[in-house]
Amino acid sequence: MGSLLRRIRRRGDLSQRELARLLGISAAAIGQAESGRRDLPARVLCRAAALAGLRVTLADRSGTEVPGMAPDAVRDAAGRRYPAHLDTRFGDLGWWHGEQRYSRERPWYTFDRVREVRDESRRFTGTPDGHLVAGPADSPAERTRSRARAAAEAREDLRRRRRAARAPPRHRLSVPV
Repeated sequence: MGSLLRRIRRRGDLSQRELARLLGISAAAIGQAESGRRDLPARVLCRAAALAGLRVTLADRSGTEVPGMAPDAVRDAAGRRYPAHLDTRFGDLGWWHGEQRYSRERPWYTFDRVREVRDESRRFTGTPDGHLVAGPADSPAERTRSRARAAAEAREDLRRRRRAARAPPRHRLSVPV
């Protein structure tokens, strides 16, 4: 933290007092953070970086910047965010009860709490980068219609291929004159 604050002050040409005044904190807080005796809240560090024309980012081991999770990711029916460590999925995939069992509507989105289930899914499909982002056709009813259309198209394609396989070959014979 200390070396970062010193870099910020160097780039911004700011003394500890000037930086503290601009951030609305005490000069002692800046001094203590630079010496490693205390931390600064992330918001304060981000504001300090912005004053020097810098920004705080997350980077992976290779140094590639990693963006934050999408702010418009799906939420539950009460408007709450889903837990960040869980993988969201459509509620009509792998739903475990029949229509006759519950009178509740199926959720549009859900997640699996059981780590073994998540790990198995991630083994096959990889770990998603973030949560799903809601789309206009994400309702369970629209997804059912979409799957029905895709199935009908697949059946029609199969019929065409079977007809083509049964049809006698069309050969044109040309006889030299």
